[in-house]
Amino acid sequence: MCTGKCSRFVGLTLIPLSLLCILANALLLVPDGKTSWTDSRLSLQVWLLGGFVGGGLMVLCPGISAVRAGGKGCCGAGCCGNRCRMLRSVFCSAFGLLGAIYCLSVSAAGLRVGPKCLINGQWDYHFQDTSGSYLSNRTLWDACEAPPRVVSWNVTLFSLLLVVACLETVLCGVQLVNAALGVLCGDCRKKEGDQS
Repeated sequence: MCTGKCSRFVGLTLIPLSLLCILANALLLVPDGKTSWTDSRLSLQVWLLGGFVGGGLMVLCPGISAVRAGGKGCCGAGCCGNRCRMLRSVFCSAFGLLGAIYCLSVSAAGLRVGPKCLINGQWDYHFQDTSGSYLSNRTLWDACEAPPRVVSWNVTLFSLLLVVACLETVLCGVQLVNAALGVLCGDCRKKEGDQS
């Protein structure tokens, strides 16, 4: 596959994935769809904004860069083989890879530790000592009195962030290699070339 076409495909895949991360992180900030729980009652992993910063903004940059790298060369079709944009995409992809790994780490920690919730009048990380075993025991989930349904809310959204961050990690890695090949070899399209 042509490095330009591959860049465009990867970029067009990374952009919606990064927006999905931003949305998932925004939803984590409002358990049960209400903002009344945001006053120091959310877990640290929610406040680390792994989906917003890491999987979102830090991956949006390489997504846009990859789409641009898949377009015409900076001096016209074929003259420099699009090497300038591919070089920029190498750096952006490395940046995005770091962001995706950050999102992956925060999401995995969020699943392992569990949410901060109210049980027997005490706000705490009640599932922290289970090392993630609470995930398979749904009867424990009902022990949280507030916020309502916070465990299923966090598990669903952190799981979504984990899966998306894994995809972003793979795609940013692919684009890193693809863009490096594009810098070394140029774009395979002809001078009359198509822009797709």
